[in-house]
Amino acid sequence: MSFVVALTVFATIFPAELPDKTFVATLVLSTRFAPLPVWVGAAAAFVVQSIVAVTAGGLVSLLPKQPVRAVTAALFLLGAVVLLRMRDEAPEEEAKEVEDEVRDVPRQPSFRRAALTTFGVLFAAEWGDLSQVLTAAFAARYRDPLSVGVGATAALWLVAALGVLGGRSLLRVIPVVWIRRVAAALFLAFAVVTAVDAARA
Repeated sequence: MSFVVALTVFATIFPAELPDKTFVATLVLSTRFAPLPVWVGAAAAFVVQSIVAVTAGGLVSLLPKQPVRAVTAALFLLGAVVLLRMRDEAPEEEAKEVEDEVRDVPRQPSFRRAALTTFGVLFAAEWGDLSQVLTAAFAARYRDPLSVGVGATAALWLVAALGVLGGRSLLRVIPVVWIRRVAAALFLAFAVVTAVDAARA
């Protein structure tokens, strides 16, 4: 496993996910259920999502290097564009969506029920999400699924932990638009580097 690859993926995925629905969903669920089962359910969902992403990226990496790098560069560029054009949906609107999804769950469910509910909500929210697509792109670029999976999962786990531990206060302090711009700049840099690699191959 490469620590550098894992850290690179972590540092790129983390700012992309911080202003995302994942963070808000975890925050809302932790106000409704006990924090620990919420984090456990979220962590499990992110492990599965990362495995799916790195498996897809690993399969793509078996193709010839030049087309893989070209497609990967396009995915990184797409990620940058999506982040820059993302509509600033109010956290209250996203919170309402999550609350609607868990309306029928009792307010004090068992640990298992709270964890499974969280798993279901976040698994659905993350399916095909930008971070999952870009995790697959990282796996295709680096051809190191373990390092990419560890970096992406650790970033998602930290986002979930911040949501559980006091996300509402964090949202007031952190300028979401700047986080999004930093993430977009990182993805744009990866797009350029990967495109240059593709041109040289």
